[in-house]
Amino acid sequence: MLRSEISPSLNSAKYRSRVRRLSNLFARFLNGCLRAVRRAATDACLLCGGATRDGNPCPACRQALPRLPPSRCPTCAVPTVDGSLCGDCLQRPPAFDSTVAALEYRFPVDAMIRRFKYAGDLATGQALGRLFAEHAAAGGAAPMPELLIPMPLHPARLKARGFNQAAELARLIARQLGIPVSQALCARVRDTPEQAQLSWDERRRNVRGAFSCSRGVDGLHAAVVDDVLTTGATLNELARALKRCGAARVSAWVVARTVPD
Repeated sequence: MLRSEISPSLNSAKYRSRVRRLSNLFARFLNGCLRAVRRAATDACLLCGGATRDGNPCPACRQALPRLPPSRCPTCAVPTVDGSLCGDCLQRPPAFDSTVAALEYRFPVDAMIRRFKYAGDLATGQALGRLFAEHAAAGGAAPMPELLIPMPLHPARLKARGFNQAAELARLIARQLGIPVSQALCARVRDTPEQAQLSWDERRRNVRGAFSCSRGVDGLHAAVVDDVLTTGATLNELARALKRCGAARVSAWVVARTVPD
């Protein structure tokens, strides 16, 4: 008797309606919890853990970030006494025409870039991209380019890392500044060894002929987007390839610039 009384109630429209309402309430509760977790994560400073907004460094950490001095070489952005061309650019003029760098590559910027590049921390990469876009929009990138080109990775390196950090930066900067971005115009055709432990001449030989570009850049001002500029050998080789394909001007857009001791 009890079973016969319960079974129909379980199949009744009223019972099914109550289950649906409870399920919807539970789903809204879970979604609210997830939103709170995401909001808490994005409202914490990437450097100190303090309160911030939209995943940016907090005001105190932003103020403490290492900036390049205003007097620097207009071609490669290395600091100079009076903002004139540095000795290296005078002796060996690079194929790229100018460099825009938002920060100096030292702590904590170096740690942020490594966390983004090698640990796949995309939130840190987004913060770095926003910092660069703000710097460029504030007048640090005049004249503005007509096209952004992320530094290409060789397919083998891309497979090992899982993503191209330069492409992630370029997409975010493109959205912030309203400049088109293209990953299809240039490719890395040689899988070269890491540059970090090589001298300038070794780096130059290491990347020789490493890139190919299409003819979609005729007469354009293109900016190559990357995370760090050290010697500029890789950028110089890509700029040469772009110039051979008709680019009128090539700029380097990098989050950070290594400053020689």
